[in-house]
Amino acid sequence: MSDLLKNIDARTKLAGTNKLEILLFTLGLDQRSGRRETFGINVFKVREVMRTPDITQAPDMPSSVEGMVSLRGALVPVIDLARYAGIQTESRPDIMIVSEYNGHTQGFLVEAVDTILRLDWSVMRVPPDMLTVQMGGLVTAVTELESGKLVMMLDVEKVLAETTQNSNRVDTTTVIQNQKIVNKTVFFADDSLVARSQIEQTLDAMNIHHAHAINGKRAWEELLRIAQAAEIQGVAVKDLIHLVLTDVEMPEMDGYMLTKQIKSDPRFAGIPVLMHSSLSGLSNQKLGQSVGVDGYVAKFEPHKLSQSIANFLLRDVDN
Repeated sequence: MSDLLKNIDARTKLAGTNKLEILLFTLGLDQRSGRRETFGINVFKVREVMRTPDITQAPDMPSSVEGMVSLRGALVPVIDLARYAGIQTESRPDIMIVSEYNGHTQGFLVEAVDTILRLDWSVMRVPPDMLTVQMGGLVTAVTELESGKLVMMLDVEKVLAETTQNSNRVDTTTVIQNQKIVNKTVFFADDSLVARSQIEQTLDAMNIHHAHAINGKRAWEELLRIAQAAEIQGVAVKDLIHLVLTDVEMPEMDGYMLTKQIKSDPRFAGIPVLMHSSLSGLSNQKLGQSVGVDGYVAKFEPHKLSQSIANFLLRDVDN
């Protein structure tokens, strides 16, 4: 495991269009199914991997939250992923993945970490309905390795919303409102059910019309249909869609590739693209700028998101 730890920092600095690197891990042998499933988490979200430290139990915590640990003077919640996912195992998790996400740090208890794989987002598929139901919406993407092993990507936003204080309910009192942009239309793409709910609540509070897709590929297909409808109506696409909001990490086509497609098609001229992601590091922002992103806002702060959306829509009004 030491070699793996040495490589994580270097690998998190790598960023390629429509590429991702995932850390594979297992949660243990499920006593009910007799299977040991393999899961993945984006390396960009991994701060370190360590042996499970001493955990202090805390009162009034969800059942899947094991307790708290002190890391460099900060208290960090620790989530037992097997318990959260409903996987019944006999062994205690030996490893803790320390993840930094949306400005919050948390530990995920797992049985073992395996390796880091570099993949193309195009091989990550939307999970079939049966798997979505079986895993309670926990999985946002799946891929099959050459060995035949199935790897499932976790919806980290869902885990955190249900196990920490990060509720998926939006405090709409912090949302920016402006009568000048009421009834404008925003199209957004995000693969997380929790994130889509949060975005919808924000846009509803702003009195803005919206439509969405669950990943970049489906967003691009829907935008092409809108472009065809605009041509039939004899109007510009920018008269129907006033802003595109996109996540970065999405199966089949990521936000960088979606932005590149939009910016290279003259039919979408004049439509700003705002990137909305938990991957808010400088390297990610620079990569976004290289494909034409007009703005970048970190997840999930409704005030900042609504402010960024309002700023772009007001430019359209003023012009």
